[in-house]
Amino acid sequence: ANILEHHHNHNHSHHHQVEGKNLLFSIFLNMVITLAQIIGGILSGSLALLSDALHNFSDVLSLVFSYAAHKLSKKKASVNQTFGYKRAELIAAFINAMTLIIVALFLVYGAIERFFNPQHIESGLVIWLSILGIVMNGLSVLLLKKDADKNLNMKSAYLHLFTDMLASVAVLVGGLLMKYLQWFWVDSALTLAIAIYLIAVGFDLLKTSTKMLMLFTPSCLNINDIISEVHKISGVNKLHHIHVWYLNEEELHLEAHLDCSEDIKMSEFNILLGKVEHVLFEKFHINHINIQPEYKKAEASKDFIVQD
Repeated sequence: ANILEHHHNHNHSHHHQVEGKNLLFSIFLNMVITLAQIIGGILSGSLALLSDALHNFSDVLSLVFSYAAHKLSKKKASVNQTFGYKRAELIAAFINAMTLIIVALFLVYGAIERFFNPQHIESGLVIWLSILGIVMNGLSVLLLKKDADKNLNMKSAYLHLFTDMLASVAVLVGGLLMKYLQWFWVDSALTLAIAIYLIAVGFDLLKTSTKMLMLFTPSCLNINDIISEVHKISGVNKLHHIHVWYLNEEELHLEAHLDCSEDIKMSEFNILLGKVEHVLFEKFHINHINIQPEYKKAEASKDFIVQD
């Protein structure tokens, strides 16, 4: 009979508790900016302010989504959701990355159109509202900076806010140049530069979250290295049917079949399994290990990676 040994090595000494309340405060700040920029854009006749308001509004939606995912990820596992909602933050990061790229493409279109059709704008209002945007987005960025380094979902929210702050700086510079030099084209040039940056960071985030959602082997690990280390353990014949993936950013899983070199008792297999678990955690930081024991089973001659 196939007996499944399932091991959880919960070493969370590097675990980082993300502050959900910081995200909530950032949502409030962004809603204030969005409302102010819509009113200001209509009063000043500035398309730049209105497009920045649209950008901020997309961020409000992204932040709400990130917050909901953050809360869901903390929910306990149940009979129907055996992993809980631990992958919710990966989905949020994926969708946020997509919206970053889409907003950037709209900004590119708007900037090019504006470049060829510059319009006179009430620059005073633009300057003051861009300063408001810089201050509030800057505050949100500082609140999320620590979490962004540890969590992909928070990183996606942080990037939205950081690019918003840059966009507000561009609007400020554009407002000053329009006020004193009548250089209306500067607004378009800066918007274009921000949009290109937005596409670059959005694509990187999209790639990372897609790899995790598709259960790809983490790029930091080499399955051949894992095999060679496990094969050094006395009593191991062959490790095969291997799958390694991230459930979320903190849980790295491995499942495999382990063909033993001797026909050992289950109590002896437990000792062997302990050695395998130790090697996998110490050398590869794999903290969830699921091993199926075998002895001279016909399948054991198959490849290391088998499509089940």
